[in-house]
Amino acid sequence: MNIALLHYSVPPVVGGVESVIAHHARLMTNDGHSVRLIAARGEAMSGQIPLVRIALADSRHERVAHVKAQLDSGEVTSEFESLRDELVGELQSALAGMDVLIAHNVCSLNKNLALTAALHRLHTSNQLPSLILWHHDLAWTTPRYLPELHEGYPWELLKTDWGNLTHVVVSDLRRDELAELMKIEPASIPVVPNGVYVEQFYKLEALTQSLLEKTKLLDAAPILLLPVRVTPRKNIELALNTLAALKKDFPQAALVVTGPLGPHNGNNVEYFERLKSLRQQLKLEGSAHFLAELFDGFLPDEIISDFYRVGDALFFPSREEGFGIPLLEAAFSHLPAFCADIPPLKKLGREDAIFFSPDEKPETVAEMIANHFQNSLTSRLALRARASFRWEAIYRQHIVPLIHAEGASHHQDRESMQDRKYTSP
Repeated sequence: MNIALLHYSVPPVVGGVESVIAHHARLMTNDGHSVRLIAARGEAMSGQIPLVRIALADSRHERVAHVKAQLDSGEVTSEFESLRDELVGELQSALAGMDVLIAHNVCSLNKNLALTAALHRLHTSNQLPSLILWHHDLAWTTPRYLPELHEGYPWELLKTDWGNLTHVVVSDLRRDELAELMKIEPASIPVVPNGVYVEQFYKLEALTQSLLEKTKLLDAAPILLLPVRVTPRKNIELALNTLAALKKDFPQAALVVTGPLGPHNGNNVEYFERLKSLRQQLKLEGSAHFLAELFDGFLPDEIISDFYRVGDALFFPSREEGFGIPLLEAAFSHLPAFCADIPPLKKLGREDAIFFSPDEKPETVAEMIANHFQNSLTSRLALRARASFRWEAIYRQHIVPLIHAEGASHHQDRESMQDRKYTSP
């Protein structure tokens, strides 16, 4: 699908809307769509994401600023009309071949009403692709803008439903404001939140990102981290059984064992086979991950550090440890720690970790973990944010259905126009 994203400016210009556009463009391109940016200022994001510059689309262009001053005082002049008409022509050229146009804030604010009016003229004359108006801010509901607004055209374009388009807002507050402003049903307005680009926020290594993609681990909640080698004294079978029990309360729970097979005992190969068999019996193939299956050898320390950043808790059920470095690493990573009650770990954790016997029933250990994630405000917020406010999750849950619906609508409109063309006398 060919998708155009329109705003006054795009990155590297710094701004909240510009940042959102960059993430949308990246995600849509990764999903196979052809994306075009249309703006006055900024740069092409890549060879795949070009920028079509329209100087008069700027909010700060000299002519635009001059016309805005006239409009702010209530004057609609011939200069406004000339600017609008020039923008009509430039937009037609920039949008050639597009299936969907997503206009961010340019039909919400009075920064460039000639641009708003040009879009309105093209839309009402059926010369635009399927149109999505993405509202981050609303001039008519923001007190600081009200002195600049007047009744009638073109200011009314910012508070009128033009029909035959989709309004999108970034929050429930904006949905309620827009519904009241335009006298439309709130249920007809999709809410698509902004998010966090987790891989960038955590500065994850390329190998970490590859492993996360293969395991789909970021879709899990909670993620239990077991940073040990695969050897019997690590008691990994308890971790698997505990995960199976935990999934009764947290169906999306996952376990990741980061280490390779222990290098000094030939029985470790047999132990690993037993663990994989147990994983299959417990139906945990999609949620219990051994990175040894995906990477041959020891993972570098920086990769292990990444997994501490994305994990939700340390799960450390060892029967025997000489010291217990993972417990300290969990502390430096601000992770809650669930540990076997053995002397070295008790000495390190004291009253600041949750302990259980290495022979404890998995159901009992799972209950300890579930209680934590049901009652810790910090952990609950973290799980909810990762499930709902990662850009990748937002894209899958909200944006994909939206653009597919718009693309289908555009295709139907084209077929309808062709039918009328061939059946007209």
